[in-house]
Amino acid sequence: MTREQLERRQVWIYLATILSGLALGSVAPSVSEPFEAMLWPLLGLLLYTTFTQVPLTHLPDAFRDGRFMGAVLAGNFLLIPLAVWGLLAFLPDDPAVRLGVLLVLLVPCTDWYITFTHLGGGDARRAIAATPVNLLVQLGLLPVYLWLFMGNAFLELLSGERIALIFLTVIVLPLIAAWLTERWAERRRRGEVLVEQIGLLPVPLLGVVVFLIAASQVQAVADALPVLGHVLGVFVAFLLAAALIGVFLARAMGLPFGSARALIFSLGTRNSFVVLPLALALASQWQTATVVVVFQSLVELLGMIAYLWLVPKLLAPASAQGSR
Repeated sequence: MTREQLERRQVWIYLATILSGLALGSVAPSVSEPFEAMLWPLLGLLLYTTFTQVPLTHLPDAFRDGRFMGAVLAGNFLLIPLAVWGLLAFLPDDPAVRLGVLLVLLVPCTDWYITFTHLGGGDARRAIAATPVNLLVQLGLLPVYLWLFMGNAFLELLSGERIALIFLTVIVLPLIAAWLTERWAERRRRGEVLVEQIGLLPVPLLGVVVFLIAASQVQAVADALPVLGHVLGVFVAFLLAAALIGVFLARAMGLPFGSARALIFSLGTRNSFVVLPLALALASQWQTATVVVVFQSLVELLGMIAYLWLVPKLLAPASAQGSR
């Protein structure tokens, strides 16, 4: 199976693995402890394979189109956080639920965003160029946003040694390893082939990860069920708000339709891969945050199916702005 075929089927892959995990965890609760132990190395490997698909060694390329990059940064790191702040009013007064929503909605995607931009007829080259900037900026700004939205509660979370350790070993080290891999691949044809082959791994690896999470977090999922209806409404509202913000920015910046589509997909897709380890590292009273992050991924993937029809047909049609 090719990478594109895997990515086209990923919604059903994740849904099947989550349901299988919940079924196994329900009938065999004893798998929880060994599955949780398996999660951490798999998460590190997942992020490494994902990061190798981000052009980390080509940061300057992102700024060759200043209008597009300006719209991406303003949308993802100014207007989207404002929209998320507004959506918090519709969430239950549960700190774990709010944390999960904040974690996943405040950071733009750096992986399947490119796939959906390509499938939606957007400018994939600009999408690829923007991903390393989005990744690095979000790692720097996420703690700031969480502090602004949560105040002292976030400072207490941040003080835990486990969070710092997970951030270093599961996020920072894979990021450095991916950058070194890309540097090596630029000098060796064998390296280019290896990076292409690594691109086949994120979808099946994420399938295994969400299977392990579902199987080991059955009780957390059961506890979260009463609030998932509220969260679903917020996630759907976010997808609508992100699309409208993208249309507004694209018109304000005079972007051609290909760039406009890339912008809308950037604003609508979120980076659950990066924040998932942080959610899993939290104490047991925050376990609902993990369920919320995984749930958002499924809602988003289904939302992207709608985006693939709406964006080229209605939100950024080629006929509206020509082919410039």
